[in-house]
Amino acid sequence: MKAADQALAPRSPEPIPAPSIRIADEPPGSPRRRPGGDRLRSLDGLRLLAALMVCLYHLAGKNGEVAESWSQSPGQMFPTLSQAAVYGCLGVQFFFVISGFVICMSSWGRSLGDFFRSRVARLYPAYWAALLLVGAASLVLPVVFAPLRSDEFLMNFTMLQQPMGVPRVLGVCWTLWVEMRFYVLFALFVIWKGVTYRRVVIFCILWSLAGVLARVADTPLSDELVMRDHAPFFIGGLALYLIHRFGSDLLLWGIVGMSFLMGQRYSVTALWHPGMSGDFHRNPYVIQAIVFLTFAAVAVVALGWARWANWRWLTVAGALTYPFYLIHEHLGWFVIRVLHRGFGMGPYATLAVSVACLLVVAWLMHRFVEKPFGPRLKRAMALQAARLGARTRT
Repeated sequence: MKAADQALAPRSPEPIPAPSIRIADEPPGSPRRRPGGDRLRSLDGLRLLAALMVCLYHLAGKNGEVAESWSQSPGQMFPTLSQAAVYGCLGVQFFFVISGFVICMSSWGRSLGDFFRSRVARLYPAYWAALLLVGAASLVLPVVFAPLRSDEFLMNFTMLQQPMGVPRVLGVCWTLWVEMRFYVLFALFVIWKGVTYRRVVIFCILWSLAGVLARVADTPLSDELVMRDHAPFFIGGLALYLIHRFGSDLLLWGIVGMSFLMGQRYSVTALWHPGMSGDFHRNPYVIQAIVFLTFAAVAVVALGWARWANWRWLTVAGALTYPFYLIHEHLGWFVIRVLHRGFGMGPYATLAVSVACLLVVAWLMHRFVEKPFGPRLKRAMALQAARLGARTRT
């Protein structure tokens, strides 16, 4: 009877396991792309476009040293062009989206040491050459940049002058400090154990959340560590590379969309204020549109819609981008003073010739600095690391 009673007795319902969210190492059913793949020449073209945007801003879209070089406000010299040039500063955000895409692509399958060596060999040779060029130009025309003490100038060779509170020789190198922090974060949280779809997605989500919390905390240290204002652009680029590699995914497009929404908010609050007037005021709707086009342009590359732009000259354009970006501001002011104020060349001709001259100098830097010394520096660091590893094992 007891057995029968137990059989007839109502059983307590078994607990229903809570649903769990798991991000796979690779999205199921997604098309796999080759790890290496062909060079994305269209991305090289976008990089040069971003550099030209920033160049136009520094030569025709602001006052200060630019007005001193022209001897009057660029808003008066270029009444129409300056209205577009004032938005060229958004080329920096364009760079950050591209950087997220490229760093995720170039670090796939690499060790932490390989990633570190490739970044050092890529960034420092041209940067050191740019410091020497701008320093030499300042000896001819001291207005190129404010005179620095020898200890301050030498500190600039580390690329850590900004956190050390040292004046910058290159005005644009503040973006390199932003890039370096992105490299460190991505290396510590993703590359350290190997780049996978799952790790990159988790990194994007956590970094987005950390940026929001940093804004709530509103402390200088949290801002420096998390880069709340710049993070959305890098995160969007990372997610777009995953779309390029594995195909469209609702989660990835959600990350891109969230990054755009946060990025456009930062851009408007940083570049526009109610009641702005004068030669260089910006329209908030134009700022939003340019930020959208920034994400859209990289998305076109990610989806493979720009494969037709496969011209060889785009590879050369991409190679010139970094040295051109480093030198365009101060050397651009130098060339403008020489051509416009020294030889009396017209403003539009001066602007065109100045950009052409800067591109030539950038090519010379790439040909005689980056190409020979970058690989040598990388090989030297790899050899040193191998020797150190052998000694440690012994």
